[in-house]
Amino acid sequence: MSEQEKMEQELQVIIDQVRPLDETAMEKARARMDILTKPQGSLGRMEDLAVQLAGINGDFFPVNTRKRVVVMAADHGVTEEGISAYPSEVTAQMVANFTGGGAAINVFGRQGDVEVEVVDVGVKVDGNLPGVKRVRVKAGSDNFRRQPAMSRSETLKAVMAGVECAKEAAEDGVKVLATGEMGIGNTTASSAVMAALSGYETSLVVGRGTGLDDAKLLHKQKVVSEALAMHRPDPQDPVGVLSLVGGLEIAALAGLIIGAASRRMPVVVDGFISSTAALAAVEMCPNVRPYLIPSHLSAESGHALLMDYLNLKPYIHMGMRLGEGTGAVLAMHLLEAAARVTLEMATFEDAKVSNKEQKEKEEKGLKTKGEEQ
Repeated sequence: MSEQEKMEQELQVIIDQVRPLDETAMEKARARMDILTKPQGSLGRMEDLAVQLAGINGDFFPVNTRKRVVVMAADHGVTEEGISAYPSEVTAQMVANFTGGGAAINVFGRQGDVEVEVVDVGVKVDGNLPGVKRVRVKAGSDNFRRQPAMSRSETLKAVMAGVECAKEAAEDGVKVLATGEMGIGNTTASSAVMAALSGYETSLVVGRGTGLDDAKLLHKQKVVSEALAMHRPDPQDPVGVLSLVGGLEIAALAGLIIGAASRRMPVVVDGFISSTAALAAVEMCPNVRPYLIPSHLSAESGHALLMDYLNLKPYIHMGMRLGEGTGAVLAMHLLEAAARVTLEMATFEDAKVSNKEQKEKEEKGLKTKGEEQ
């Protein structure tokens, strides 16, 4: 058996371990929400989130859980086509900024007590920085405008590196994972992957990324369109799509998501790049979707379409488009709030508060019983 065949089998084993959410736990959480000291449904989507977390966990979700954002970093050969406002060297420079604690994701992580793990999946410059987890598959993807971004074997290595990161997080006692990324050129790769898997026209999914002007935006759309026309990726083969027009960090994030779901951990998904990885993960393993918690709506043009395609509704709308996992870490506060409401808020009986809705239900039930007699 070849190494590639072995990885295909190993990935399938992990995929088969992803189970549906626990319906009994979800019903228990819904019932708990209905007897808390508030009008039923008055906490809106916070109640839905609490129910989802219970379904993932198999019981009410605990408070003060250990949380981690995994920032996958890699470079993209397609930057040779002039599709970014920044040079590829910025990827390595930002990785150093992450380890130095000076990036936005570090600031948000410190505020929310969220661990920041930086993973080098394929940064072009091998900085070998302390504090960076090195699972380098290769020194960046190839220019997919000219050739496949990666071989299938390299793609699978990146996916399995993500699976391994989820496994290690679970073994460390982490209960919630968030997706983050860094890689100049990765909005171009994400747009290509999204277009290939969803069938959307490139003009709808290719955005301005790091701030392209109109002329460069049209060029970026042309690069993606020509690459898709050349490679003709099969939407029924998500690993193949990632191999042809994806990126190492996107593949690794897809693996992280599948690995987390296999261990019944919620995954807070960041913006456009992370959501593209989520799309690939769902295409590989449909059971993954209920484990996804969409953090925010990115200002990147294709993200709203992608959220609709995945039938996900982001919680935060702030016009953010930085990446790094920033939106996902902000949304961690909502998860903690949902867990605390479930476990710490008093019921009507505990607080000795009259429950009008429950009383009406009981009276209606007695009336119906009397009429039957």
